[in-house]
Amino acid sequence: MAEQLSLDLPVRPALGRDDFFVSDANAMAVALVENWPNWSSGKLVITGPAGSGKTHLVHVWANQSGGAILDATDLESADIPSLASGPVAVENVQAIAENGPAQDALFHLHNLTLAEGNTLLLTGTQDPKHWGLTLPDLKSRMQGTMTATLSDPDDMLLSVLLAKLFNDRQLVPTPDTIPFLVKQIDRSYAAARALVEDLDRASLSEKKPITRAFASRFLRKQTS
Repeated sequence: MAEQLSLDLPVRPALGRDDFFVSDANAMAVALVENWPNWSSGKLVITGPAGSGKTHLVHVWANQSGGAILDATDLESADIPSLASGPVAVENVQAIAENGPAQDALFHLHNLTLAEGNTLLLTGTQDPKHWGLTLPDLKSRMQGTMTATLSDPDDMLLSVLLAKLFNDRQLVPTPDTIPFLVKQIDRSYAAARALVEDLDRASLSEKKPITRAFASRFLRKQTS
């Protein structure tokens, strides 16, 4: 049987609910997202490091609620009344820390969405008190929102995360590769994402399949 080699194919992240693995690191956030009609005060903040699954959970929520999704940096030009007419998610709120007009827009979106009886989901890489917001009324409303935190991955979640990242790139490592990698890399989403990207690039360059031996050799080169 011919060896399967990686191809330079587009990365298509799987964002369905069935693609999101639940562990102790994210169980509370998943439970809250799935119980979205009963959020306290109609809103929720999800925080966690880059790559922890915030966007994935936002899409799960949007599929369940029919909600709209936009990045906080797009708020300044958004049609706020239209967005507030249904459930809405705003991602990367910390990105507007220096953007007064965008903060004003989020403040109005927050108030109008809740006044319309709709739900509001927000995400950021840190707790809202560290978002650097300068509009006092918005800052207090964000800090008063129920928050679910995505923690660094445990071994089980890290294994599933690596498998998903490989699958997103249409790569099939040998069965012993992922257990080996779990023991070698930092317990972080960023480290897992960077490693899979680097292995994909190296596999394509060398025209080699991703095996335990290939991964081991790659990691030795990285640390030598």
